[in-house]
Amino acid sequence: MEGVSYQRFPKIKIREVKDDYAKFELRETDASMANALRRVMIAEVPTVAIDLVEIEVNSSVLNDEFIAHRLGLIPLTSERAMAMRFSRDCDACDGDGQCEFCSVEFHLRAKCMTDETLDVTSKDLISSDHTVVPVDFSDSSGYDSADKKGIIIVKLRRGQELRLRAIARKGIGKDHAKWSPAATVTFMYEPEIHINEDLMESLTLEEKTSWVESSPTKVFDIDASSQQVVVADAEAYTYDDEVLKKAEAMGKPGLVEIYAKEDSFIFTVESTGAIKASQLVLNAIDVLKQKLDAVRLSEDTVEADDQFGELGAHMRGG
Repeated sequence: MEGVSYQRFPKIKIREVKDDYAKFELRETDASMANALRRVMIAEVPTVAIDLVEIEVNSSVLNDEFIAHRLGLIPLTSERAMAMRFSRDCDACDGDGQCEFCSVEFHLRAKCMTDETLDVTSKDLISSDHTVVPVDFSDSSGYDSADKKGIIIVKLRRGQELRLRAIARKGIGKDHAKWSPAATVTFMYEPEIHINEDLMESLTLEEKTSWVESSPTKVFDIDASSQQVVVADAEAYTYDDEVLKKAEAMGKPGLVEIYAKEDSFIFTVESTGAIKASQLVLNAIDVLKQKLDAVRLSEDTVEADDQFGELGAHMRGG
């Protein structure tokens, strides 16, 4: 209908935030926007990862390609990735991808001089930029300090040596998984659960217990004092319909009604450590805004072509 606006104003409510984990609610929008945000977080938020490896010496048991692949998958701190240039667009180095504006250089030199096996890890990578270094997991790990050595690249025995130079560049997960900042991003519809109290009162305590236990997850519980069935954790419901099937088997259809709120979503975000989970969400929103602006611009261009015909295309150089 003419004059009707379908504009919506999504709202976000933060539930829990850690460096590598975030949980929040996204409300007053639809599944298309929620899924767009999820996909952007996984595949289109830029990070920095090793993209070129020049191996000088490698006498380890792993071949050059194996080591280069392992280096590429080491997460690097990427707080300044949004401000960096893509190597293909960098005019400072003519797209060579080896200048300070679009890349970071790493060096690794390791040689085993004893009979004890030498672990070569991500902490042995020396960066030319102190803001882009291998992610340190030691603060959040629950292991002993002896195990806080970084990500193992290769193991060396006496006389074996590894020397290399590596170039890290900006990229997105859509091009290669090594650039994805997200370990996992999921969302679920927020469930709305209504218990029919009248039907529930007609059940014995044993029947209530049997019905509550039919749920694979701890969604319902029985109050110890009133012996009433209550919703213990609505978000634990996985839309498996087991409690609905159990109610029908007991001859009590309609014992509970469960709906998915179509405009309310619960997001869980886990970061690889390249950027903080909270920054991952903010960067994803910025990228999504840029993509929507590009769509709006293209629509304006089409309207101009319709209005001015070949003149409009000629003025743009088309």
